[in-house]
Amino acid sequence: MALASATATASSAFSFLPCSSSPTRLSYASVRLPPSHKTNSVKLSSSACISTPIFQQKLCTVTPPSSRSLTIVAAKGYKMKTHKASAKRFRVTGKGKIVRRRAGKQHLLQKKNTKRKLRLSKMHPVNRSDYDNVIGALPYLKVNRNAT
Repeated sequence: MALASATATASSAFSFLPCSSSPTRLSYASVRLPPSHKTNSVKLSSSACISTPIFQQKLCTVTPPSSRSLTIVAAKGYKMKTHKASAKRFRVTGKGKIVRRRAGKQHLLQKKNTKRKLRLSKMHPVNRSDYDNVIGALPYLKVNRNAT
């Protein structure tokens, strides 16, 4: 296991010569290293040891990302919780208006005429006086308050 992980991380400058003739089991391998006067040896769980050269120059540089992802945080200093029942009842249109469904379309539909049932099926915009209540329950809703 340790030999397989060590050989998987080796560079392409190394050449591996398997000593075993069976293709299914790899017990020991001899490793040829490029000529170098400084080597760093890695101890394995078995009696074998792999030596690798120490590189003087960096092979790659990693630059940290310049822009960080921002989290929306409420003015109180902690994350606000979304009221899940309100999230199922309200939607936002493309222009940023909050819409809801009309009440009265769940039961006793036999005595309601077709025109009334169609009118109750449509989405209806929320009144401006209720915007503060809806936004308080849904703090991360993207609402355009200036939409008419």
